[in-house]
Amino acid sequence: MARWAVVEAHGQAESSWYCIHSELEGSEAEALAAMLRIVDSFKRAYSAKGIQRQKRQVFRISERSYYVRVKDRWSPAVEAHFTLAELIADTHDDDLPDAAGEPAEEL
Repeated sequence: MARWAVVEAHGQAESSWYCIHSELEGSEAEALAAMLRIVDSFKRAYSAKGIQRQKRQVFRISERSYYVRVKDRWSPAVEAHFTLAELIADTHDDDLPDAAGEPAEEL
C-alpha cells in the first residue's frame, strides 16, 4: 500500500520552512481526499462572526498542491502551501529502495 505525506510550507522564498503535516497510507485518491480536508480546515473560523470577518482563498497549483491564504480584519494574512508527496525511498523499509534513484525490488 502506498504511503504519503502532506507537506506544509510557510514563509517566503529563502525563509520558507517545511514540515510533514500528516502521514497517510492508502490509494492516491484517498490521500488526496485527506489532504483536501486538511486544506479546507486550515485556520478556518468556526463561529458565524469569525466566518463573516474571515476571507479564505484556496489556489490549486496542481492536482497535488494547494496554496491557502486566510485573512481576518484584525490580523495579518496567514498563508500555507500544502503538497501531497509519495514516499518512494526509505532505508528502514524492506519494500522500498534506499535511494530515490534505485529501482524497487520486484515482488
